[in-house]
Amino acid sequence: MDMEGLFAITFIFGGGTLFLLSLSPVGKALAERIRGHGAQPAPDPELLAEVDALRADVAELHERMDFAERLLAQRPEPGKIGAGE
Repeated sequence: MDMEGLFAITFIFGGGTLFLLSLSPVGKALAERIRGHGAQPAPDPELLAEVDALRADVAELHERMDFAERLLAQRPEPGKIGAGE
């Protein structure tokens, strides 16, 4: 079989399959999802509360880290060993 015949068969059967798929409920749902008009899930209030709690924890840890860095910066360095004076 030559390449032109193979392409013709592929386009005929492939095109027919795509046409029938576009008319089916699966094809319509796929088209809606591609367009971005699909149903958006409602946000979970428990999940949102947990995310807010985690953000508060991270903010508190950030403040503690800043405080610890300031304390370490104020600490005087121990005496350095001289060159044998």
